Amino acid sequence: MSFAGWPARAAAFLVDLAVVGAALVLVSFSGLPDSDGGLAKLAPYLVIAAHGINRWYFGGRSGQSLGRHLLGIKLVYERGLLPIGALQAFLRDVAHAADTIVFYVGWFFPLWDAKKQTFADKITSTVVVKA
Repeated sequence: MSFAGWPARAAAFLVDLAVVGAALVLVSFSGLPDSDGGLAKLAPYLVIAAHGINRWYFGGRSGQSLGRHLLGIKLVYERGLLPIGALQAFLRDVAHAADTIVFYVGWFFPLWDAKKQTFADKITSTVVVKA
């Protein structure tokens, strides 16, 4: 098993953020009315749906969000190397709060950790491997 390095993980995360950015741009330029009761109130839900489908559904089901797929890496359980499922992918994203709360140290933990795990990976017993 070959663990994915920090540069690939960071680049995959940036691609996934670009998906959210693209959703924001599409919603912004969609011509949705801004009046009360207009479709513009759906915009945040559309952006969350784009993020959820990419990171939680596809990321959980196959281990690969768009970013991970493009970078050739995969998110799996530490034991068994199976994809983690949508709920666990969501909980892992929530657990990234632990990476952030300690002055962002958790995000850089893969640089020196033997399994190249963030705090969120340790909490959810996941690893990111080369696909």
